[in-house]
Amino acid sequence: MFKFFARLWLKRFAHRYGYDVSYMEYMLSVSPSAFSKFSKLNGLASHQEAAPRDAIFAAKLVGAIAEDCGPCVQLVVNMAREAGVEKSQINAVLIRDLALMNETTALGFLFADAIVGRAGNADEARERIRDAWGEAGVIDITLAAQIGRIFPMVKKGLGFAKTCQKVSVDNTPVEVVREAA
Repeated sequence: MFKFFARLWLKRFAHRYGYDVSYMEYMLSVSPSAFSKFSKLNGLASHQEAAPRDAIFAAKLVGAIAEDCGPCVQLVVNMAREAGVEKSQINAVLIRDLALMNETTALGFLFADAIVGRAGNADEARERIRDAWGEAGVIDITLAAQIGRIFPMVKKGLGFAKTCQKVSVDNTPVEVVREAA
């Protein structure tokens, strides 16, 4: 019964986001127990307690970009648009242009970028998050950056990350910038 409902959920998820879920189907077939535990990450992926939506999705995008060459980044873009994040803010994160980011997006981006890239400015960026949204905000953005990374890493680890794809926002291609120039 579990597998039946899990497959139904995967089919709906794939259709809703135009995302290839074959690595999760594989996991479900080979190790339902692992799939069950992995699927609980969806609760973590939707966590938002104190930090605003734009900051959360900026952090998720930074995490996904660090580990992926397109499909998972596109998934986060689609989820961000579904959640109401403005196209301009998503584009600004994808091209790493702080001047185009609103203050909320920039705070999420800078902190996530610092922790994902192990930059020396992580403490300063954390303090800015703490000042803006408190301790819960630090947790929100930290988890968002990490959750953006885990799905593409699992996909890659299982041997399913074989295809890169162009990323688009509302059907407009965007050239993703992976590191600061």
